[in-house]
Amino acid sequence: MTDSSAAAPRLALLMGDATGIGPELVARVVSDGRLADAARIVVLGDRRVLEMGARDAGVALSIRPVADAGRIDWNSPGVPLIDLGNIDPAAFPRAAVSAESGRLTGDTLAAAVRLALKGGLDAITFAPLNKAALHAGGWRFPDEHKLFAHLLGHKGYFSEMNVLDGQWMSRVTSHVPLRTAVEQINHRSIIQAIELVDHTMKRAGIAKPRIAVAALNPHAGENGLFGRDEIDVIAPAVKAAAATGIDCKGPFPSDTVYIKAFAGDYDSVVAMYHDQGQIATKLRGFSRGVTVTAGLDTVFTTPAHGTAFDIVGQGVATTGALEAAVRLAAQLARRKGLQVTETAA
Repeated sequence: MTDSSAAAPRLALLMGDATGIGPELVARVVSDGRLADAARIVVLGDRRVLEMGARDAGVALSIRPVADAGRIDWNSPGVPLIDLGNIDPAAFPRAAVSAESGRLTGDTLAAAVRLALKGGLDAITFAPLNKAALHAGGWRFPDEHKLFAHLLGHKGYFSEMNVLDGQWMSRVTSHVPLRTAVEQINHRSIIQAIELVDHTMKRAGIAKPRIAVAALNPHAGENGLFGRDEIDVIAPAVKAAAATGIDCKGPFPSDTVYIKAFAGDYDSVVAMYHDQGQIATKLRGFSRGVTVTAGLDTVFTTPAHGTAFDIVGQGVATTGALEAAVRLAAQLARRKGLQVTETAA
């Protein structure tokens, strides 16, 4: 291991829901050390799940059990694994939603958060999980992001963002019914979303993010013909955020703003609701996008795609999004460390 890799962020890699493609993805990316230049990786989970993933991927693993993330000898051979011994994959049907698997997936996420709070980790990347299974298993949150905030005791604003091809996509509302989303779009929530995007991108090393804000209504309301949300709510919020020094513009019609962004005119688009942005980014690169939980002290990333039950066990799952998630988590953790050092100095 080189000196640069020895100083790389310490990252816990979780296998996600054991009934999905997560174990295969994790086994594949740790089998050949392809991410050693980005992070010092310890797998957190059950050894049996990792071994199942290796069989699915058709790779050989040299697993090195470790007891504590804070005392790992990163120069020793083998894949370091903190074996929680909590999930027997043979107990669940594969490629199906399982409440018990969801419960144990949540337990593993909670274990990772505890390690991070103890100071043994710099970032957490998790393979795809199933939100329905997580919820059915007793983790009563609409998504994992709110679960993380709960475990961390976080009280401020936070949200998920999607990163693809240099674009940082965010939204004012997320995993709520569309009717509820419209009710939650207001002056303050729009400004909070813009501020979070600006802060998160600067934390990633982008000095002056160029942010476009999407409209809510067709044709950006067509000067009030299709609704006044753009005139009365969105435009004033964008103007107020811009007055603080943030480079943001809008609202722009949502059916064209992503074309402009992916052409390089902007670094980020703030959507008004979940699918408004997700449809565009997933069409652009379904197997390459990364989801970031922005606004929390701990770095969390995950592939933007799901558990892919249709290809479980076939050995064909691609690792592009998971690799991108690890690299982005490492980038954010490294930048966070530099900022802490600069502040202390």
